[in-house]
Amino acid sequence: MLYKKNIAMNKFNKLFGDTNISKGLIKKYNLLIPKIKRREKTIVIRPKFKDQVVVITGASSGIGRACAMEFANNGAKIVLAARRCEELKKIEEKIKMQGGETLSVITDVKKIDDCKNLIDKTVEKYGKIDILINNAGISMRASFEDLDLSVIKELMDTNFYGAVYCTKFALPYLLKQKGTVIGISSISGLTPLPGRTGYSASKHAMDGFLNTLRLENMKKKLNVLVVHPGFTSSNIRNVALNKNGKSQKETPRNEEEMMSAERVAQIIAKATVKRERDLILTPQGKLVVWLHKNFPGITDRIIIHEMSKEANSPF
Repeated sequence: MLYKKNIAMNKFNKLFGDTNISKGLIKKYNLLIPKIKRREKTIVIRPKFKDQVVVITGASSGIGRACAMEFANNGAKIVLAARRCEELKKIEEKIKMQGGETLSVITDVKKIDDCKNLIDKTVEKYGKIDILINNAGISMRASFEDLDLSVIKELMDTNFYGAVYCTKFALPYLLKQKGTVIGISSISGLTPLPGRTGYSASKHAMDGFLNTLRLENMKKKLNVLVVHPGFTSSNIRNVALNKNGKSQKETPRNEEEMMSAERVAQIIAKATVKRERDLILTPQGKLVVWLHKNFPGITDRIIIHEMSKEANSPF
């Protein structure tokens, strides 16, 4: 056995010690060379969203920005929509540097004309829309007793009506492509969240709107995906409105313990490919939704106890 092993090693050393490996050398040492196909021919990279047109509102930060990068990396043509021009340009440049194709449209989703312009500009350049991601949103932090009513209106106009406007104008093109409407809702679209009455109301409204839209267009093959992230690491809490409608500037929660926006975007992309209808993210989020459905009284006490731990909590 040792003798045979030494012969094999001598053959190996002789073969790789020669700089000119010819067919004659292989035949001389009676070596069997396995047939190996070229790797680039056996592994075919198929981007999940190649040449699909994806419109993303609230694309300048957080989940919107992460979705822009994720879908672009998978071959999609990205239309970025947000109010902050400078941030959009940075993301646009990054996508183009990575070989992607993108268009930026300054959009305030509270304005009907801006939403129509976003869709018009998209169709003007690309001729179609395959996916609309209604992500634009703001949050708040104040008890309803203390807040100014303008805060509630601001949240409804952005989180709910912004999604309604964009979906309305994009719908004919989405139906033509048998495409997908995505709404970035929240766990608080399924459960109560004290201190965020306006936010929770806007997300419940979004859920009702999109779930009904799905039913109305079932036979037309429109896919509607409603995403319910748990607490996600982003700047949404930094810019959340206080009782007077001003940005609170500092987050009251530990952002490091939250799911990243990039991870959320990856999950959304995968669910879009599978044409799923509903996502509930994070183990904690899934648990709270299940508890609220089955044990609402107990869950109320758990939620209020958890939210009372926040810095400067009104509870």
